[in-house]
Amino acid sequence: MDALILVDIQNDFCPGGSLAVEGGDRVVPVANELQKKFNLVVATKDWHPPGHASFETLWPPHCVQGTEGAEFVAALDTSRVAHVFLKGTDPAVDSYSGFFDNEHKRSTGLGDYLRAQGVTDVFICGLATDYCVKFTALDALRLGFKTSVVEDACRGVEVNAGDTARAVEEMRGAGARIVRSGELLRARRDGVPAA
Repeated sequence: MDALILVDIQNDFCPGGSLAVEGGDRVVPVANELQKKFNLVVATKDWHPPGHASFETLWPPHCVQGTEGAEFVAALDTSRVAHVFLKGTDPAVDSYSGFFDNEHKRSTGLGDYLRAQGVTDVFICGLATDYCVKFTALDALRLGFKTSVVEDACRGVEVNAGDTARAVEEMRGAGARIVRSGELLRARRDGVPAA
C-alpha cells in the first residue's frame, strides 16, 4: 500500500507568511489533485511553541502553535487527510523531518502509523524541498519505505542559491525516486503502478 505525505503546507511558508517560500502556494493545486489518487493521505505541520530555539538562530518566528500562520493554507483540501503529525514541538530542538526531531531522539509517530496501515511506499510533496521535504524523504528511506518525491509539488527556501537542486540530488542519491505530478497522475489514471 502507498501513502501521500503532505509536508507543512502552512500559511507561514506561503506568500505573505513569516517564512514565505517563493511560489509556495503553487504546490496547493497539485497537492489537491494528487490526493484524489491515494487511498491514504497524511500531513505534517510545523507546530512550534512560542520562543522556539530555532527562532534565535536561522529562522524568524513561524508556525507558532495556535496562530493563523501555523494553519494549513485555506486552499488546501484537507478533507482526505487521515491524520496530521505535529513536529517541532520541543522548545529546544527543531524537527525538519515529519518522522523525527533533528537529533533523532523523539518520533512524531508517523513511521509507526504508516506501518500500522500496511504502507510500503510513500510519495512526498510540500514545503520546503531543501529542508522539511528533504529530511522527511531521507528518514522515510532510512525506515525502509520506498520513497518518491513529487518534485513539482514542492518548493525550496533557497537560503543559498542552488540549495533546492542540491537537496533533490541528495534525495536521489539516497535512493528516492524523483517524479513529476503529471507522470504520477497519468500512471494512476491508466491503472499502472506508479512505483
